[in-house]
Amino acid sequence: MGAFDLLARPVQKWVRAQGWTELRDVQARAIETIHGKEADVIIAAATAGGKTEAAFLPLVSEALQTPQPGTGRGFDILYVGPLRALINDQHQRLQSLCVDAEIEVTPWHGDVSQSVKGRAMKSPSGVLLITPESLEALFVRRGPMIPGLFGGVRAVVVDELHTLLDSDRGVHLRSLLTRLELAASRRIRRIGLSATLGDMDLARVHLRPEEPDAVHLLEAQGGDAELRVQLRGYLSGGDAERAAEDEVARHLFEKLRGANNLVFAGARQNVEAYTDRLARRSEAESLPQEFYAHHANLSKEHREFVEHRLKEGRHPTTAVCTSTLELGIDIGDVECVAQVGAPFTVAGLRQRLGRSGRREGKASVLRQYAVEAKLDRDSNIVDRLRLGLVRSVAMIDLLIEGWCEPPRSQSLHLSTLVHQILSVVAERGGASAKRLYVVLCEKGPFTAVTQEVFLRVLRRLGEPDIGLLEQADDGTLLLGGKGEKLVEHYSFYAVFMTPEEYRVLREGSDIGTLPVDNVLAKGMTIILSGRRWEVLGVDDIEKVITVTPSAAGRPPVFGGDPGDVHDRVINRMKTVFEEERSPVYLDDTARELLGEARREYERLGLRDLRILKSGAGEAVLATWAGTTKTWTLGLVLGAMGFKWTAHDGLLEISSGGQRLDIRDALQPLAAGAETPTIDAGNLMFEKFHAYLGRDLLMRDAQSSRLEVAALPGLAQALLVDAEAT
Repeated sequence: MGAFDLLARPVQKWVRAQGWTELRDVQARAIETIHGKEADVIIAAATAGGKTEAAFLPLVSEALQTPQPGTGRGFDILYVGPLRALINDQHQRLQSLCVDAEIEVTPWHGDVSQSVKGRAMKSPSGVLLITPESLEALFVRRGPMIPGLFGGVRAVVVDELHTLLDSDRGVHLRSLLTRLELAASRRIRRIGLSATLGDMDLARVHLRPEEPDAVHLLEAQGGDAELRVQLRGYLSGGDAERAAEDEVARHLFEKLRGANNLVFAGARQNVEAYTDRLARRSEAESLPQEFYAHHANLSKEHREFVEHRLKEGRHPTTAVCTSTLELGIDIGDVECVAQVGAPFTVAGLRQRLGRSGRREGKASVLRQYAVEAKLDRDSNIVDRLRLGLVRSVAMIDLLIEGWCEPPRSQSLHLSTLVHQILSVVAERGGASAKRLYVVLCEKGPFTAVTQEVFLRVLRRLGEPDIGLLEQADDGTLLLGGKGEKLVEHYSFYAVFMTPEEYRVLREGSDIGTLPVDNVLAKGMTIILSGRRWEVLGVDDIEKVITVTPSAAGRPPVFGGDPGDVHDRVINRMKTVFEEERSPVYLDDTARELLGEARREYERLGLRDLRILKSGAGEAVLATWAGTTKTWTLGLVLGAMGFKWTAHDGLLEISSGGQRLDIRDALQPLAAGAETPTIDAGNLMFEKFHAYLGRDLLMRDAQSSRLEVAALPGLAQALLVDAEAT
């Protein structure tokens, strides 16, 4: 039988009503793979590539042809989507498909009325469309009802699977799916809908970690949505200090006005500066205000006002934001995504770009802006190499190729583990330590967590000053007073948060703020307000970094911002430096700046050299490694007495006036000697890190943000070129 013949009559009728002359290839293959089988499947295609229909045509047909026996078996199909806007879109599409089939389609998120939810709870059936956070809320608030609600689910459809790889939210959803199967006492088929990635095996592992090879992969051929990209270059410095930012704002104003857009401007102060420029330009031209700031430090009321304007779509609105609007907030569709400065991850850039071009026939539009420093003879090597521009080129190339950062298989994800421990205890009204370990670690996604570490987490959560857990006489773990308050608040259900901004103080005076998303330690140097500062201490509770002016050389105008850049991105940056190709998406200025960077790269001999002397007691190490390895080396050298600043694939070091030699420091590392104790200051990056002690925080950082095992190889590679310097 052909794929169409496998479909139920009402579904066939719906297909004909759409005016389709034939099914798409990926839809036909999906019907044949899914219909009547229990296989896990990933359907990969571009936006508007027919993924939703590919999954639901056979699933709805199954529901009609082989209905659940008896009554009270709950929902037939569970759909999990990351955005409320996506839930709303899919609700409209699936209602059209299911109306003739007389199958109920229920959306479930914060904006859905209690009457709709009440009816679904009283008589669960058909298709439930839900976000991970709302599914979490069901486990916490209606734990005893979970088996009845989902006992008969024939499949879970996970949309936008590619956005969940290697993220707190992805681990959270994997834990929920495991708990769902345990509640139903059976394996539940999983169907992932994903954009096409360079390595789809990553998606297989995420969908079914214990059996990735058994996951069927169906990739659409061709039909990719149009991607429109431009990278524009600007020069800043001297008389042009403010002119570059003004020019970026002018271009944003001209191209974005009159539509809904997102502008990711980096740190909070940049968001405020660009919003002010755009607002003043609107006022000068007597035009309605449509440019608004959005970041975590603004009031909830203001943020919700901006989100509502975007979602409602009645008035053109551009949100100038930090990473707050990257994922998880319902803002509807946007015409264009603009990125000021280089992003840190291809996955993040992909996620941001995914906010535009969601409608069929609409292109995804990315406008990238690279502001580079005007050079003089004293310019820092980072400025001369135009690292921000080169990173932008590398990431856009990798984005176009479909690559994104792979998950770190050994990451402990202790913040999300804390969240899930509390959730399971709340769901069951109490649980034993053994039960928690089996559900979350043996069967769930926290497989890298040993029993020893798990017990240490439980003990920490039960300490009187933490108070999240307490233990009954029979050993059952219950929510403590603070745990009950935490779980009862609506903010508990989400596991993700944006990087916190720390105040930077010198002798009690504010210098500015710095978004912290990586390990900071005493002795390292940071760049802020055009100066280089040595870190004296980090207060994780008050969110304060204490600094003193650094004696190191002139800092770069741009660079030194904290962020996690992957090895593959740095490797591609080296390729960009060494190749002659000029990407077609560069404007004339960006093309000229790239040429300057390549000439400087050759002048410095960086094709071959790895250690460059830059002054008395100062050097630049070309690690050509990502943030994790480079920062780990910096932290170790800092423990030896060096001052250091990390950049993309480069490490600036200074002896700080001491008699230190970099070769002598690298030799024992290359030989595999025991490394000095790293004095890591800030270790709180994730939402529930505040409840973990310093030792657990260090373990979590070592599993995801430090890479001590790579030091011997990195030191050996650096020493190969030491004699040449």
